[in-house]
Amino acid sequence: MSEKSKIEAPLDKKKDSTVDYTLDFVTSSVISRIGLKVLVFYVPILWASGFMTSAVFFDLSLLINNWIITMFLIPVWLFILYFIFVFGIALFARAFLLIINMIHKPKEGVFKAEKGNKDYEFWRLRIELKKLVFWFMNNGPMPWIVMWGFRWMGVKVDFSSHMNDAWADGDFIEFGRNVTIGQGAVVMSSMVVGKYLIIKKIIFGDHTVIGGVSNISPGTVIGKESIIGVFTTSNPNQHIEPGWVYLGIPARKYKPNKYITERRDVIYQKLVEDEIKYEVKQDVNIEEDKKKLLNNNQEDN
Repeated sequence: MSEKSKIEAPLDKKKDSTVDYTLDFVTSSVISRIGLKVLVFYVPILWASGFMTSAVFFDLSLLINNWIITMFLIPVWLFILYFIFVFGIALFARAFLLIINMIHKPKEGVFKAEKGNKDYEFWRLRIELKKLVFWFMNNGPMPWIVMWGFRWMGVKVDFSSHMNDAWADGDFIEFGRNVTIGQGAVVMSSMVVGKYLIIKKIIFGDHTVIGGVSNISPGTVIGKESIIGVFTTSNPNQHIEPGWVYLGIPARKYKPNKYITERRDVIYQKLVEDEIKYEVKQDVNIEEDKKKLLNNNQEDN
């Protein structure tokens, strides 16, 4: 993702000149150049995964020893062999990643985005290795594989969270419980701005929702039960308060997330056999003076 703009502005009264206001912004999801260093890893990973897949198919074919059954089971073979190939890529990529991290440990900070800078060069290697795994996982038929791939490559996330055709970096991201990332959203724990690489951890609180086509910048901390609206961009190191809806570029407070506070004192019970549904009042563990506010909110609605 890159954007450049030129604005013509007079520098003085006698002479006009062109001032170049440039925002050179690149995320890890769109690094287009694949150098020879990356191919050194890609080729053996793809070869080893393909060899492992072929060996499994050959061995199973020998065990069955009946070409009619083998031909009949071809659709099943293809499905199984596809997953063997994908998991093989994840396995060998993880092995190379461990070696790379042993040579140069990942760390947060601001670094020069130039050749020769170890933090920048090793960041690129890590990102390109993980991109290979994420690409195969994202294009697979099973959505849970995506979350497994992120867990396998070092992102702290469980299977209660979901990423619907979104992009998330593979470093320094921590998911809480039941986090939803909308379609087209980009979660960037690292970015290149001009000549500098910024790497900063992103934290998602429990039960947060990130709207589609939104951008989460490095260092963003999102409080639990908060919502980032569609087409919203957070600032680097921005703290999103818990229980609020944020909108805009940059993200600004819009309104409290009333859904998390309203009717928490009501439990729905249903008699399945009689098909009767009724409400049971439940005490809320809050201060007495705050209960009036809760009741007033419910009456207004």
